[in-house]
Amino acid sequence: MTSAQRKILGIVAGLVLVGILAAVVAELDLGIANAFAERGVAQNPLEYPLVAVALGLAANALLRGTKAHTFVQPGFRTELFLKTGLVLMAAGLNITVIAKQGAGGLLQALVLVTGVFSFTWWLASRFHLPPQLKAVMACAVSICGVSAAIAAAGAVLAKKKEITYVTTLVIVTALPLMVLMPWLAHAIGLSETIAGAWFGGNIDTTAAVVGAGTLYGERAQEVASVVKMAQNALIGVVAFFLATYFVVKVERKPSERPSPRLIWQRFPKFVLGFLLVSVLASTGALPAGAVSALKTLSKWAFTAAFLSIGLELSLKELGTMGWKPVTVYLSATVFNTALALGAAWVIFGLLGL
Repeated sequence: MTSAQRKILGIVAGLVLVGILAAVVAELDLGIANAFAERGVAQNPLEYPLVAVALGLAANALLRGTKAHTFVQPGFRTELFLKTGLVLMAAGLNITVIAKQGAGGLLQALVLVTGVFSFTWWLASRFHLPPQLKAVMACAVSICGVSAAIAAAGAVLAKKKEITYVTTLVIVTALPLMVLMPWLAHAIGLSETIAGAWFGGNIDTTAAVVGAGTLYGERAQEVASVVKMAQNALIGVVAFFLATYFVVKVERKPSERPSPRLIWQRFPKFVLGFLLVSVLASTGALPAGAVSALKTLSKWAFTAAFLSIGLELSLKELGTMGWKPVTVYLSATVFNTALALGAAWVIFGLLGL
């Protein structure tokens, strides 16, 4: 067998393995949800990304122990799965809903994305993090976690381990926030509207945002979803500005003259797919059945992505990055939590938008 044939066989074997594990995740997710439902908990607090990463890590250990990991690794297409999931996810991003119901959500999104991105960028600079990691992390915390991180990574050509590092932090922090924030909102007596805006502005994954809103109330879920959609809508804008900034400022050589062509080459093209699907879904060009199917396919793509993260994760490699990124990420999350609460109280409470 030639090396090319062996590589193709490894890709196929890896993809098949991811497919089988994705089916296992789906069954585990259903079983866990039913177990919680029987105990009166409507929303499953153990989201499928966490289950997928955990299963991926277990399979990772088994593959490395049997010396089979190198052979099947080419089939673990984390970035492809994430980008596919991101494009398909746009079917749930209804621009008309944001326009009709989300004036407050859009205003809050602009405040949070600007404020949290700037704070994270500044703090990461103080800790001397690499520019690419700084960009991916700032987008993840300020916009919408994994989806924004992937868009940013494509714009700045981030390293694979930097993407994995940030997405792992997003998954690990989203679950506790989904459970703790509704409890804190009850403790300080927030209305469902303000609480939902707080959840949507702070929690870094859309599924966890909906989960937190569901735990608090129907109105909280509605507001949280609109606020998160408004932030998701800014992915393409931020990706464009990052691509431009890195071409013009960060990676520009003294003798090089930046051009629109170079910026276009660096711009992550899958973001255009994200925008196109969103427009088609928002204008009714896609029937309801197609939108529902795309949402389902998006979940499967993200499941494969999170499995691949677990399958590819090298704790030794991530360990070389040290604790500085963790410190920056957690500090930025605390800042985001405080700013999101203040913005939600002012915009949805005092101003009543």
